[in-house]
Amino acid sequence: MIKHLLSGADLDADTATEILDTAAEMATVAGREIKKLPALRGRTVVNLFYEDSTRTRISFEAAAKRLSADVINFSAKGSSVTKGESLKDTALTLQAMGADAVVVRHPASGAPHRLANWVDGSVVNAGDGTHEHPTQALLDAYTMRARLGRLAGLSVAVVGDVLHSRVARSNVLLLSTLGAKVTLVGPPTLIPVDIAGALAPAIDVSYDLDSVLPNVDVVMMLRVQRERMNDSYFPSAREYARRYGLDGPRMRRLPEHAIVMHPGPMNRGMEITPEVADSPRSTIVEQVTNGVSVRMAVLYLLLGGNNR
Repeated sequence: MIKHLLSGADLDADTATEILDTAAEMATVAGREIKKLPALRGRTVVNLFYEDSTRTRISFEAAAKRLSADVINFSAKGSSVTKGESLKDTALTLQAMGADAVVVRHPASGAPHRLANWVDGSVVNAGDGTHEHPTQALLDAYTMRARLGRLAGLSVAVVGDVLHSRVARSNVLLLSTLGAKVTLVGPPTLIPVDIAGALAPAIDVSYDLDSVLPNVDVVMMLRVQRERMNDSYFPSAREYARRYGLDGPRMRRLPEHAIVMHPGPMNRGMEITPEVADSPRSTIVEQVTNGVSVRMAVLYLLLGGNNR
């Protein structure tokens, strides 16, 4: 098993499959009366979040606690970071406290990679800038496999704000490794021109959502990240919804078995309508549930499974 999880590119097919298989075993814990395993007793996991997050931070906290680890939640707001403390100095402080794993979310792309050079423990990237979010890709892959029974050969459309999406990048890398076919769909302004060559040569790019929908097994809608946009990437929210939003009529163009995914949080009415988000095809709530199992598997294999 690898020491750090910083990118979807860190995972080969065997390692990714081991994590997904371990997550399936971890999922059984949720059905027990006592939802705890002693696997990481005595280990310390630090959640180091420089950006606001609800789902990811709570998911990692729940995962670590279900494995009996000690958890320290560190928020940049109200900490020495607001007084000018650098990431390196924070890392050295965590090192002195004996952190066995640091789960980091940071607005700067590449921050987890730097952190991995400064601490002895394992580093898990929980989202860095517009770069990557590998555990989200793992839980998405787990959800696809649970619903559709396989990953190899699936056709997956990733739709929307690819330019600013770390989820899209990690999913392209991981799903390509596991044998799925990925098509990126969105306005030309929100799809980097070189992304196919930079990430995975086998991926396709389309600017026409309606032409893609009848041929996919999975459609993954991305949140429009308006907080990261300094320019006008599309005329209006209404125009974006008309061209690239997933509504009821578009959902009915999907094959009967196809599923709808969204990493959350959603802009209901923009990239996805309530009718679609709350439909039986939607896996959005399942993704949150599966996220805990997948992150349990990652922490277990990084800290417990390799007996470091």
